[in-house]
Amino acid sequence: MTRCLPTLLALLLAGLALPLAAAAQDYPHADEPIGTIEDVYDGHLTPDLAVSTFRNIDRLFPTRTIAAGDTARDLPQAPVDLEATLTYQVGEATYDLYDFLSLDNVAGMIVLKDGAVVYETYQRGNTPDTRWMSMSVAKSVTSTLVGAAIRDGHIGGLDDMVTEYVPALAGSAYDGVSIHDILLMASGVAWNETYTDPTSDRRALLRAQIEQRPGAAMEVMAALPRAHEPGTHYTYSTGETQVLAEIVTGATGQPLSDYLSQKIWQPYGMEADANWWLDSPDGTEIGGSGLSATLRDYARFGQFFLEGGMIDGQPVLPEGWTETAGQPQVLTGGAQIDYGYMWWPGWTEPSIADGAYAAIGIQGQTIYINPARGVVIATHMAQPKPLGREPVDPLVVFDAISAALDGAAPKGAPD
Repeated sequence: MTRCLPTLLALLLAGLALPLAAAAQDYPHADEPIGTIEDVYDGHLTPDLAVSTFRNIDRLFPTRTIAAGDTARDLPQAPVDLEATLTYQVGEATYDLYDFLSLDNVAGMIVLKDGAVVYETYQRGNTPDTRWMSMSVAKSVTSTLVGAAIRDGHIGGLDDMVTEYVPALAGSAYDGVSIHDILLMASGVAWNETYTDPTSDRRALLRAQIEQRPGAAMEVMAALPRAHEPGTHYTYSTGETQVLAEIVTGATGQPLSDYLSQKIWQPYGMEADANWWLDSPDGTEIGGSGLSATLRDYARFGQFFLEGGMIDGQPVLPEGWTETAGQPQVLTGGAQIDYGYMWWPGWTEPSIADGAYAAIGIQGQTIYINPARGVVIATHMAQPKPLGREPVDPLVVFDAISAALDGAAPKGAPD
C-alpha cells in the first residue's frame, strides 16, 4: 500500500508542518509540529522538535506500508529491576540506568532476555504505539532481505553482479561490483557520507530523494567515480544501501515493504504496520533509512535475527547468515574490517567476547543482539545531531545490562 503526499511534501520541505489526512488521525502524534528533513541532517532541531519529528517521519516523504498480520507474536513479561540495580563504568565514574536514559535522550528502550521482556520504558510522550525513525537501522533490514532473496532463489548468490539486477548502473563505476562487495560497503566507488556537509555525496542523495523523481537516486550513484578496485577498500556509504534496495526490488519483482511484510513482518508476528520512505511516489524504498516502526517490533526483528532467521522452524535466510552478518569481514587482499553485512560488530571488550553486534542509526537508534547471553535491546533516541555525540556509549550500557541479566531474579521475586 502506498501513501503519496506530493502537496504536503512541498510544504513540509518549505518548513511547514501539516497534519496527515483522516487515515492518520488514529495515530497519537499525528497533529504534532515537525521539522524538515534538512533540519534533521543539519542537526538543527530543538529537543522537543526532534522528538515530534522522529516519530512522524512518514510526514516528510511518501511512504509504503509494511503490513502486519492479524496475530502478534507474544512478548511474555519477566521484569527485572534494572533501574535499581544496574551500574557501569564510564572512565573513572560510575553511572546507572537513569544517567543513560537522560544523558543520551532515550525516548524508548526495551530489553528482551530469552524472548521475554525484562525491561521496557517510554519517555518524551512516546507509547508502545509510537512509530519511530530507524535511520541506518534500516540498512540491516535491507541487507536481511538480500539474504531472504538468496534463500528464495531470486538472487543466485553473493557473487552475482550488481548490474545484473540494476541495469541503471551499467557502464558506471558499479560495473564489476558484486552483491557481496555492496554488503561490505566495499564497492570501491568514491563516497563522502558527511551528513552535515551540504556538498557531500550523502546530501546529494538526499536531494535526489527530496526531488521525488523516479530514477534520480540511481543517477547520483551512476555518476560517482571509482576510487578503489571492487572488494578491496571499505567506505561507509548510504548510497550502497540504496543500490542494495534496487537489487532486492529488481531480483524479487516486489517493493521492499511488500517483501519484508511477506517474509518477516507478518509471519514472525509484528504487532503493528510500519512504513518506509520512497524515492518517488510509488517508487523504491530508501534502503538506508526511512523505515518507521514501533519499539516492540524493532525488538521482535532483533529476536528473529537472534533465533537464526527462523520462523516456526523454517529458515527465512541462508544457512549461517545470522552468524556471519554481524561479525567482522575480510576484504579482497586479506584486510579485516569492523563491519558485517550492514550490521556493526561489537567494539567493547564484553561485546567482542560475546560476539554481540548491532543495527545502528544516527541520533541513537539501535537493535543490539547478544547471542551468547540471549539478549536483544532496542532503543529509540532523540539526539539532536547526526554526529555520534551521545555522552554515554550505548554499547557499554547494553553490555552491562546483558551481564546483569545472567541469573537476575525477576522483579518482585523473593530474595
